[in-house]
Amino acid sequence: MKAFYGALQIAFVYVGTVIGAGFATGKEIVEFFTQFGFIGFLGIMVSGYLFIVMGTKTMRVSIKLKAQSYEELNEYLFGKKLAFFFNMAMLFMLICVSGVMLAGAGALFEEQLGLSKQLGIWLTIFGGVIVIINGTKGLLAVNSFVVPLMITFNLIVFLISSQTPEFFSSLFSSASSDISIQSIVSPFAYTAFNLALAQAVLVPVAAEINDERTIRWGGIIGGLFLTIILLSSHFVLLQLPDVTSLEIPMASVMNNVAYGISGIYLCIIYGEIFTSIIGNIYGLERQLSHYWPIQPILLYISVFLIAFCLSQLHYGRLLSFLYPLFGYFSFLFFFLLWVKPIK
Repeated sequence: MKAFYGALQIAFVYVGTVIGAGFATGKEIVEFFTQFGFIGFLGIMVSGYLFIVMGTKTMRVSIKLKAQSYEELNEYLFGKKLAFFFNMAMLFMLICVSGVMLAGAGALFEEQLGLSKQLGIWLTIFGGVIVIINGTKGLLAVNSFVVPLMITFNLIVFLISSQTPEFFSSLFSSASSDISIQSIVSPFAYTAFNLALAQAVLVPVAAEINDERTIRWGGIIGGLFLTIILLSSHFVLLQLPDVTSLEIPMASVMNNVAYGISGIYLCIIYGEIFTSIIGNIYGLERQLSHYWPIQPILLYISVFLIAFCLSQLHYGRLLSFLYPLFGYFSFLFFFLLWVKPIK
Protein backbone atom coordinates (compact mmCIF):
# COMPACT_ATOMS: atom_id res chain seq x y z
CA MET A 1 0.00 0.00 0.00
CA LYS A 2 2.85 2.33 0.84
CA ALA A 3 4.49 1.62 -2.55
CA PHE A 4 1.20 2.32 -4.35
CA TYR A 5 0.78 5.63 -2.51
CA GLY A 6 4.37 6.54 -3.42
CA ALA A 7 3.70 5.70 -7.08
CA LEU A 8 0.59 7.90 -7.03
CA GLN A 9 2.56 10.80 -5.57
CA ILE A 10 5.16 10.47 -8.33
CA ALA A 11 2.38 10.27 -10.93
CA PHE A 12 0.80 13.46 -9.56
CA VAL A 13 4.13 15.31 -9.62
CA TYR A 14 4.70 14.11 -13.20
CA VAL A 15 1.24 15.30 -14.30
CA GLY A 16 1.50 18.55 -12.32
CA THR A 17 4.83 19.40 -13.95
CA VAL A 18 3.59 18.78 -17.50
CA ILE A 19 0.20 20.48 -17.02
CA GLY A 20 1.16 24.12 -16.91
CA ALA A 21 -0.36 27.35 -18.11
CA GLY A 22 -0.70 26.16 -21.71
CA PHE A 23 -2.04 22.69 -20.91
CA ALA A 24 -4.51 23.61 -18.16
CA THR A 25 -5.97 26.54 -20.08
CA GLY A 26 -6.24 24.45 -23.26
CA LYS A 27 -4.05 26.80 -25.30
CA GLU A 28 -1.20 24.30 -25.55
CA ILE A 29 -3.53 21.43 -26.53
CA VAL A 30 -5.03 23.57 -29.30
CA GLU A 31 -1.55 24.53 -30.54
CA PHE A 32 -0.25 20.97 -30.80
CA PHE A 33 -3.38 18.83 -31.34
CA THR A 34 -6.90 20.29 -31.56
CA GLN A 35 -6.27 22.51 -34.57
CA PHE A 36 -5.53 19.30 -36.53
CA GLY A 37 -8.88 17.63 -35.76
CA PHE A 38 -8.82 13.83 -36.09
CA ILE A 39 -5.08 13.85 -36.82
CA GLY A 40 -4.69 15.63 -33.49
CA PHE A 41 -6.55 12.74 -31.82
CA LEU A 42 -4.06 10.25 -33.29
CA GLY A 43 -1.23 12.55 -32.19
CA ILE A 44 -2.51 12.44 -28.60
CA MET A 45 -2.42 8.62 -28.66
CA VAL A 46 1.21 8.74 -29.80
CA SER A 47 2.09 11.34 -27.13
CA GLY A 48 0.37 9.27 -24.43
CA TYR A 49 2.46 6.22 -25.27
CA LEU A 50 5.65 8.28 -25.28
CA PHE A 51 4.79 9.92 -21.94
CA ILE A 52 4.43 6.48 -20.36
CA VAL A 53 7.58 4.94 -21.83
CA MET A 54 9.96 7.90 -21.83
CA GLY A 55 8.85 9.47 -18.56
CA THR A 56 9.42 6.15 -16.80
CA LYS A 57 12.80 5.73 -18.47
CA THR A 58 13.90 9.24 -17.42
CA MET A 59 13.36 8.37 -13.76
CA ARG A 60 14.83 4.86 -14.00
CA VAL A 61 18.02 6.16 -15.62
CA SER A 62 18.24 8.84 -12.92
CA ILE A 63 18.16 6.18 -10.19
CA LYS A 64 20.86 4.12 -11.91
CA LEU A 65 23.06 7.22 -12.26
CA LYS A 66 22.25 8.38 -8.70
CA ALA A 67 21.67 11.77 -10.35
CA GLN A 68 20.70 14.67 -8.07
CA SER A 69 19.88 17.13 -10.87
CA TYR A 70 19.10 17.02 -14.57
CA GLU A 71 22.66 18.16 -15.33
CA GLU A 72 23.97 14.70 -14.43
CA LEU A 73 21.37 12.99 -16.60
CA ASN A 74 22.32 15.21 -19.55
CA GLU A 75 26.00 14.44 -19.03
CA TYR A 76 25.17 10.77 -19.43
CA LEU A 77 23.11 11.42 -22.57
CA PHE A 78 25.28 14.04 -24.31
CA GLY A 79 28.76 13.63 -22.81
CA LYS A 80 30.30 16.35 -20.64
CA LYS A 81 31.16 18.85 -23.38
CA LEU A 82 27.83 18.86 -25.22
CA ALA A 83 25.92 18.56 -21.93
CA PHE A 84 27.21 21.96 -20.85
CA PHE A 85 25.58 23.68 -23.84
CA PHE A 86 22.35 21.72 -23.48
CA ASN A 87 22.17 22.50 -19.75
CA MET A 88 22.60 26.20 -20.50
CA ALA A 89 19.81 25.93 -23.07
CA MET A 90 17.68 24.11 -20.47
CA LEU A 91 18.32 26.92 -18.03
CA PHE A 92 17.09 29.43 -20.60
CA MET A 93 14.05 27.27 -21.47
CA LEU A 94 13.00 26.81 -17.84
CA ILE A 95 13.22 30.53 -17.16
CA CYS A 96 11.24 31.37 -20.32
CA VAL A 97 8.55 28.78 -19.56
CA SER A 98 8.31 30.10 -15.99
CA GLY A 99 7.65 33.50 -17.55
CA VAL A 100 4.90 31.93 -19.71
CA MET A 101 3.37 30.39 -16.56
CA LEU A 102 3.29 33.72 -14.77
CA ALA A 103 1.82 35.38 -17.86
CA GLY A 104 -0.84 32.64 -17.91
CA ALA A 105 -1.72 33.35 -14.28
CA GLY A 106 -2.00 37.04 -15.10
CA ALA A 107 -4.17 36.32 -18.17
CA LEU A 108 -6.48 34.16 -16.03
CA PHE A 109 -6.99 36.96 -13.49
CA GLU A 110 -7.47 39.59 -16.21
CA GLU A 111 -9.58 37.73 -18.80
CA GLN A 112 -11.75 35.54 -16.56
CA LEU A 113 -11.92 37.36 -13.21
CA GLY A 114 -11.75 40.96 -14.38
CA LEU A 115 -8.88 41.64 -11.98
CA SER A 116 -5.42 43.08 -12.51
CA LYS A 117 -2.93 40.96 -14.42
CA GLN A 118 -0.18 42.08 -12.04
CA LEU A 119 -2.21 40.92 -9.03
CA GLY A 120 -2.34 37.39 -10.47
CA ILE A 121 1.38 37.39 -11.19
CA TRP A 122 2.47 38.65 -7.76
CA LEU A 123 0.13 36.30 -5.89
CA THR A 124 1.67 33.41 -7.82
CA ILE A 125 5.20 34.53 -7.00
CA PHE A 126 4.40 34.97 -3.29
CA GLY A 127 2.65 31.59 -3.01
CA GLY A 128 5.37 29.86 -5.02
CA VAL A 129 8.15 31.05 -2.73
CA ILE A 130 6.22 29.85 0.35
CA VAL A 131 5.71 26.35 -1.10
CA ILE A 132 9.12 25.60 -2.60
CA ILE A 133 11.16 26.67 0.42
CA ASN A 134 9.85 23.34 1.81
CA GLY A 135 11.60 21.47 -1.03
CA THR A 136 10.32 18.13 -2.34
CA LYS A 137 7.75 17.81 0.46
CA GLY A 138 6.05 21.04 -0.58
CA LEU A 139 6.10 19.95 -4.22
CA LEU A 140 4.52 16.55 -3.46
CA ALA A 141 1.88 18.04 -1.15
CA VAL A 142 0.60 20.65 -3.64
CA ASN A 143 0.54 18.23 -6.59
CA SER A 144 -1.20 15.51 -4.56
CA PHE A 145 -4.01 17.97 -3.86
CA VAL A 146 -4.37 19.79 -7.20
CA VAL A 147 -3.84 17.01 -9.77
CA PRO A 148 -6.69 14.67 -8.63
CA LEU A 149 -9.06 17.66 -8.70
CA MET A 150 -7.90 18.53 -12.21
CA ILE A 151 -8.49 14.97 -13.45
CA THR A 152 -11.94 14.77 -11.80
CA PHE A 153 -13.23 18.08 -13.15
CA ASN A 154 -11.77 17.41 -16.58
CA LEU A 155 -13.78 14.19 -16.77
CA ILE A 156 -16.92 15.96 -15.48
CA VAL A 157 -16.68 18.53 -18.28
CA PHE A 158 -16.11 15.73 -20.79
CA LEU A 159 -19.22 13.85 -19.62
CA ILE A 160 -21.39 16.98 -19.70
CA SER A 161 -20.14 17.94 -23.18
CA SER A 162 -20.71 14.42 -24.51
CA GLN A 163 -24.47 14.85 -24.04
CA THR A 164 -24.66 17.05 -27.16
CA PRO A 165 -25.64 15.12 -30.34
CA GLU A 166 -22.72 16.39 -32.44
CA PHE A 167 -20.07 15.77 -29.78
CA PHE A 168 -18.32 12.67 -31.20
CA SER A 169 -19.08 13.44 -34.83
CA SER A 170 -17.10 16.68 -34.53
CA LEU A 171 -13.94 14.61 -34.10
CA PHE A 172 -14.25 13.22 -37.64
CA SER A 173 -15.96 16.13 -39.39
CA SER A 174 -13.37 18.75 -38.43
CA ALA A 175 -12.23 20.67 -41.50
CA SER A 176 -8.68 20.81 -40.14
CA SER A 177 -8.13 17.02 -40.26
CA ASP A 178 -5.80 17.20 -43.28
CA ILE A 179 -2.41 15.57 -42.80
CA SER A 180 0.53 17.98 -42.79
CA ILE A 181 4.16 17.89 -41.70
CA GLN A 182 3.29 20.00 -38.67
CA SER A 183 0.47 17.67 -37.59
CA ILE A 184 2.81 14.65 -37.84
CA VAL A 185 5.71 16.28 -36.00
CA SER A 186 3.56 17.93 -33.30
CA PRO A 187 3.09 14.92 -30.94
CA PHE A 188 6.83 14.21 -30.94
CA ALA A 189 7.73 17.88 -30.46
CA TYR A 190 5.15 18.20 -27.69
CA THR A 191 6.36 15.15 -25.77
CA ALA A 192 10.04 15.99 -26.28
CA PHE A 193 9.54 19.55 -25.03
CA ASN A 194 7.56 18.52 -21.95
CA LEU A 195 9.91 15.69 -21.00
CA ALA A 196 12.98 17.89 -21.46
CA LEU A 197 11.48 20.36 -18.99
CA ALA A 198 9.97 17.74 -16.68
CA GLN A 199 13.39 16.17 -16.08
CA ALA A 200 14.19 19.18 -13.89
CA VAL A 201 11.65 17.76 -11.41
CA LEU A 202 11.61 14.03 -12.24
CA VAL A 203 15.36 13.53 -11.75
CA PRO A 204 15.66 14.85 -8.16
CA VAL A 205 12.32 13.29 -7.15
CA ALA A 206 13.43 9.88 -8.50
CA ALA A 207 16.71 10.20 -6.61
CA GLU A 208 14.86 10.95 -3.39
CA ILE A 209 12.37 8.06 -3.77
CA ASN A 210 15.14 5.70 -4.94
CA ASP A 211 12.87 2.70 -5.54
CA GLU A 212 12.71 1.46 -9.12
CA ARG A 213 9.40 -0.40 -8.80
CA THR A 214 7.67 2.65 -7.32
CA ILE A 215 9.22 4.87 -9.99
CA ARG A 216 8.12 2.55 -12.81
CA TRP A 217 4.51 2.48 -11.66
CA GLY A 218 4.56 6.22 -11.03
CA GLY A 219 5.65 6.83 -14.63
CA ILE A 220 3.01 4.47 -16.04
CA ILE A 221 0.16 5.93 -13.98
CA GLY A 222 1.29 9.51 -14.67
CA GLY A 223 1.49 8.86 -18.41
CA LEU A 224 -2.01 7.32 -18.42
CA PHE A 225 -3.42 10.30 -16.53
CA LEU A 226 -1.83 12.69 -19.04
CA THR A 227 -3.34 10.71 -21.94
CA ILE A 228 -6.82 10.77 -20.39
CA ILE A 229 -6.68 14.53 -19.73
CA LEU A 230 -5.36 15.26 -23.23
CA LEU A 231 -8.07 13.18 -24.90
CA SER A 232 -10.98 14.57 -22.87
CA SER A 233 -9.76 18.15 -23.36
CA HIS A 234 -9.30 17.63 -27.09
CA PHE A 235 -12.86 16.34 -27.48
CA VAL A 236 -14.45 19.27 -25.68
CA LEU A 237 -12.23 21.89 -27.34
CA LEU A 238 -13.37 20.69 -30.76
CA GLN A 239 -16.83 22.04 -29.90
CA LEU A 240 -15.62 25.65 -29.84
CA PRO A 241 -15.77 27.82 -32.96
CA ASP A 242 -12.54 29.74 -33.68
CA VAL A 243 -10.79 27.84 -30.89
CA THR A 244 -7.34 28.97 -32.06
CA SER A 245 -8.17 32.63 -31.34
CA LEU A 246 -8.99 32.11 -27.63
CA GLU A 247 -6.47 32.79 -24.86
CA ILE A 248 -8.10 30.42 -22.33
CA PRO A 249 -10.29 28.08 -24.41
CA MET A 250 -11.06 25.68 -21.52
CA ALA A 251 -12.65 28.54 -19.59
CA SER A 252 -14.91 29.21 -22.59
CA VAL A 253 -15.88 25.53 -22.61
CA MET A 254 -16.84 25.74 -18.94
CA ASN A 255 -18.94 28.84 -19.52
CA ASN A 256 -20.80 27.06 -22.34
CA VAL A 257 -21.45 23.62 -20.85
CA ALA A 258 -21.02 23.86 -17.07
CA TYR A 259 -21.39 27.47 -16.03
CA GLY A 260 -22.39 26.53 -12.47
CA ILE A 261 -18.96 25.07 -11.72
CA SER A 262 -16.88 27.34 -13.96
CA GLY A 263 -15.58 29.29 -10.96
CA ILE A 264 -14.26 26.09 -9.35
CA TYR A 265 -12.64 25.06 -12.61
CA LEU A 266 -10.88 28.41 -12.92
CA CYS A 267 -9.37 27.76 -9.48
CA ILE A 268 -8.17 24.37 -10.70
CA ILE A 269 -6.65 25.90 -13.84
CA TYR A 270 -4.81 28.34 -11.62
CA GLY A 271 -3.70 25.46 -9.39
CA GLU A 272 -2.20 23.65 -12.37
CA ILE A 273 -0.37 26.78 -13.50
CA PHE A 274 0.93 27.06 -9.95
CA THR A 275 2.15 23.43 -9.72
CA SER A 276 4.00 23.74 -13.00
CA ILE A 277 5.78 26.94 -12.13
CA ILE A 278 6.92 25.73 -8.71
CA GLY A 279 8.26 22.58 -10.41
CA ASN A 280 10.26 24.67 -12.88
CA ILE A 281 11.64 26.98 -10.18
CA TYR A 282 12.51 23.96 -8.00
CA GLY A 283 14.51 22.44 -10.87
CA LEU A 284 16.20 25.76 -11.63
CA GLU A 285 17.31 26.11 -8.02
CA ARG A 286 18.88 22.64 -8.15
CA GLN A 287 20.93 23.63 -11.19
CA LEU A 288 21.85 27.18 -10.19
CA SER A 289 22.98 26.14 -6.70
CA HIS A 290 25.99 24.45 -8.34
CA TYR A 291 27.17 27.74 -9.85
CA TRP A 292 25.80 30.28 -7.37
CA PRO A 293 26.30 29.09 -3.77
CA ILE A 294 23.81 31.30 -1.92
CA GLN A 295 20.75 30.60 0.20
CA PRO A 296 18.00 28.75 -1.76
CA ILE A 297 15.42 31.41 -0.83
CA LEU A 298 17.53 34.06 -2.57
CA LEU A 299 17.84 31.87 -5.67
CA TYR A 300 14.10 31.30 -5.75
CA ILE A 301 13.37 35.02 -5.51
CA SER A 302 15.99 35.86 -8.17
CA VAL A 303 14.52 33.36 -10.67
CA PHE A 304 10.97 34.53 -9.97
CA LEU A 305 11.99 38.14 -10.66
CA ILE A 306 13.52 37.17 -14.02
CA ALA A 307 10.37 35.24 -14.90
CA PHE A 308 8.32 38.27 -13.83
CA CYS A 309 10.04 40.41 -16.47
CA LEU A 310 9.17 37.86 -19.18
CA SER A 311 5.59 37.60 -17.95
CA GLN A 312 4.94 41.19 -19.01
CA LEU A 313 4.82 40.00 -22.63
CA HIS A 314 1.56 38.83 -24.24
CA TYR A 315 0.71 35.34 -22.97
CA GLY A 316 -0.79 33.87 -26.16
CA ARG A 317 1.98 35.11 -28.47
CA LEU A 318 4.64 34.05 -25.96
CA LEU A 319 3.27 30.49 -25.81
CA SER A 320 2.66 30.14 -29.56
CA PHE A 321 6.23 31.22 -30.36
CA LEU A 322 8.29 29.62 -27.58
CA TYR A 323 6.63 26.23 -27.08
CA PRO A 324 6.96 24.87 -30.65
CA LEU A 325 10.51 26.31 -30.83
CA PHE A 326 11.56 24.56 -27.62
CA GLY A 327 9.78 21.39 -28.73
CA TYR A 328 11.90 21.09 -31.86
CA PHE A 329 15.03 21.93 -29.89
CA SER A 330 14.24 19.14 -27.40
CA PHE A 331 14.23 16.47 -30.12
CA LEU A 332 17.92 15.72 -29.54
CA PHE A 333 17.36 15.08 -25.83
CA PHE A 334 14.37 12.88 -26.66
CA PHE A 335 16.27 10.86 -29.27
CA LEU A 336 19.28 10.22 -27.02
CA LEU A 337 17.02 9.23 -24.12
CA TRP A 338 15.26 6.76 -26.43
CA VAL A 339 18.44 5.06 -27.72
CA LYS A 340 20.63 5.12 -24.59
CA PRO A 341 20.42 1.93 -22.52
CA ILE A 342 19.52 1.85 -18.82
CA LYS A 343 22.79 0.75 -17.21
